Amino acid sequence: MRTIVFLFLLITLHTTLLVAQISGLSIGYSEASILYNDTSFLHYYIQFFVNSFPHNDLALRLPMIALHVISFFLLYAISRFFLFRESDRLWLMLVYVLLPGITSAALVVDPAGIKIVLTFLFAYLYLRFGTYAYLLLPVYLLIDASFFPLFIAVMLYGIMFKRYPLALFGGVLSVLGYIESGLYIGGSPHGHFLDALGIYAAIFSPIVFLYLFYVMYRRFITNERDLLWLIGAVAFGMSLILSFRQRVEIQSFAPFVMLILPLAAQTFFHTYRIRLKIFRKRYQLLFYTALVILVVNTLVVFFNQHFYRFLKDPTRHFSYPMHVMKELAAQLQRKDIVCIHTDDEKVQLRLRFYGISECYKAVLSEEPREEFDKVTIRYNKTPIYIGYVTKVRN
Repeated sequence: MRTIVFLFLLITLHTTLLVAQISGLSIGYSEASILYNDTSFLHYYIQFFVNSFPHNDLALRLPMIALHVISFFLLYAISRFFLFRESDRLWLMLVYVLLPGITSAALVVDPAGIKIVLTFLFAYLYLRFGTYAYLLLPVYLLIDASFFPLFIAVMLYGIMFKRYPLALFGGVLSVLGYIESGLYIGGSPHGHFLDALGIYAAIFSPIVFLYLFYVMYRRFITNERDLLWLIGAVAFGMSLILSFRQRVEIQSFAPFVMLILPLAAQTFFHTYRIRLKIFRKRYQLLFYTALVILVVNTLVVFFNQHFYRFLKDPTRHFSYPMHVMKELAAQLQRKDIVCIHTDDEKVQLRLRFYGISECYKAVLSEEPREEFDKVTIRYNKTPIYIGYVTKVRN
């Protein structure tokens, strides 16, 4: 009972902090594209909330936060198969909610949030009910073709354990997923390998990422290769191999690597406890250092607007693509402008969410013009956007 109380307190606190962040975010271009130009499952999922509730940022982001809460409890359910102490599971869940990539997936409208939930759902049903979980895979293919790393892992799992009907099933889904996803494999070598590693380190934080990599390697050489390990390792390996020749969207692969988290926790606590107390200090140092870094990363995300004052170029801020538009739309509406034209298609699409449609009755430009009114957006008294707007006389 005490564990359940701590668990609900943790997810309630984290969810409250996430909801508090919504007011400081504007819709991003990729989010606007999903909302207005896409035909994916995520598009219809978000559209349902936006059309059913008041048209605002809360309706846009609450669906992703809801997915985050579901993934939280699914991971806890998965951890029960690997961690037999309640305290170990709570530590794992604390690390999970502090991961930078998880905070991002819980707030940003992106397929990663759905992939994490569905990957965890498959893993839980597989651990709980065995082969019945494979019935989900054709459904996953219909939802998002980029689940093909999962299909490839199932195919390889069937080959490794000589379950050839399963291998054939996974192979067919892999081919269909690859064709439908439109993933390009080819070209000449490019230097995106280190970029891919850097993005993984940003998603998981450096120490956690290094330990996940260590666990994947260790389980490979010790022949502890279950399906969860295979799913994470295949996705991780594919993304790195592809990065030699092209820029890879790591957020398409990282949700599968999340399955390594309970395996890593199992390895860490087992390695820690088999040692005498006097030899546990370096493991304690590793764990608490990783925890401190995760907390610092989380604070940076939650208080990111305060960092504009230290930047000469605001556009270099990591959250800049998710800022400005809400405030810009509010200033335009105060000028009685409800539609406008701008040469920047991304700005035009983002303003649409805040009730500023496209027309030629007013013009917005980032180039200074004498006859245009200046519009300045400030965060904490720091200017981060300057635009110029004028009404067009007929």
